[in-house]
Amino acid sequence: MKTDIKLIDYLNVRRSTPAPQLTEPGPSREELEEILRLTVRVPDHGKIAPWRFVVIRGDERERLGEAALALALKKNPELSVDFQSVERTRFTRAPVVIAVVSEAGPHVKIPEWEQIMSAGAVCLNLLMAVNAHGYAANWLTEWVSYDLDFLPEMGVGEEEKVAGLIYVGSTTFPPVERPRPDLSEVVTWVGEA
Repeated sequence: MKTDIKLIDYLNVRRSTPAPQLTEPGPSREELEEILRLTVRVPDHGKIAPWRFVVIRGDERERLGEAALALALKKNPELSVDFQSVERTRFTRAPVVIAVVSEAGPHVKIPEWEQIMSAGAVCLNLLMAVNAHGYAANWLTEWVSYDLDFLPEMGVGEEEKVAGLIYVGSTTFPPVERPRPDLSEVVTWVGEA
């Protein structure tokens, strides 16, 4: 892989597209199946696939937005009109939203932490597979990913967690670089080579 300049070039500019900048078209079902086939090629100690996907498209996005709004109003009846609009359109910001659901839990051999990290690897691989197919994406969570009253709306079970909501679509916005960590602040060198 050291000589795969295309991959190096991609990694040098990889970044997420803000969800509000995502538009139609989104990937077709066939493209999504290919994207997900590539996505599952991640480190997975024990080959247990401690994650799954909920692919949200079409009218289901509007239904989930209305459900998010109803729950937000139940928790805060004074929610402003602007924030009501945010909740209503939460899932329609992109043509496709893919919930990566972590099923990590106790296992005889595989530590739960490793299962959780595998779900994180799935989220990043999903972003890269989406980009490889010419689409843009953003990995978010937001309150709906953690709210025990909302999770059943997305088909997430009591023992599961949402590792990420991956918003997928097209964009006409050029990617804008953001500050990255200075390596001197995040790398510790031990030993000599």
